[in-house]
Amino acid sequence: MTVSETVPTSPGPAAGLAPIRVLCVDDHRLMREGIRRIVGLQSDMVVVAEASNGEEAVEQFLRHKPDVTLMDLHLPSVNGHEAIRAIRARQPDARIVVLTMYSGDEDVYRAIEAGVMAYLLKDAVPDELIHVIREVHAGRRVIPPEIEGVLEARAMQPSLTFREFQVLQLLATGKRNKEIASALGISGDTASAHIKNIFQKFNVHDRTAALAEAIRRGIIHIG
Repeated sequence: MTVSETVPTSPGPAAGLAPIRVLCVDDHRLMREGIRRIVGLQSDMVVVAEASNGEEAVEQFLRHKPDVTLMDLHLPSVNGHEAIRAIRARQPDARIVVLTMYSGDEDVYRAIEAGVMAYLLKDAVPDELIHVIREVHAGRRVIPPEIEGVLEARAMQPSLTFREFQVLQLLATGKRNKEIASALGISGDTASAHIKNIFQKFNVHDRTAALAEAIRRGIIHIG
């Protein structure tokens, strides 16, 4: 999403209706300012608060009780998935829109499972963002066709067990089989078996390919 595009303005809220109150959560100041500008051009909505990490997101949500929260997933401290769960644990009907660069099937699945009402990529045009905010505020779920496709693809793929996920995380740090076994308190043979299972589920034959697939699917993130 770029802020240089022409953003349509709304005719304004109906008489007596309060504007849609938006919380913007993103670790990039430029992105937050861009969203504030886009939302500010609409007379039926306003950004009431911003946050640059997941912990701030929860604090600002509880303080301002926004109508709609725009949530990035890649956040320092507490990540977006964790912030979503923390917010919804306190307010189950919170209306949250994921606005992110992450398009991996695991990222999408975890966000939908956590209860978000919309999942939008940052390359969306401004009028699409405005439309999604209004739809979510009205209580409607908005999942673009490309995101639906990602969810369908994930449903066709074998999932990792929790232990396999732990092993994969350690693989991502460069640990060898013996180090993984020691870290998890398992035998070297068991660690090797888990790694073999990961390779089979990802349809790959080495660690580098397994990590590349895990990153592509959003199961792990590097950096």
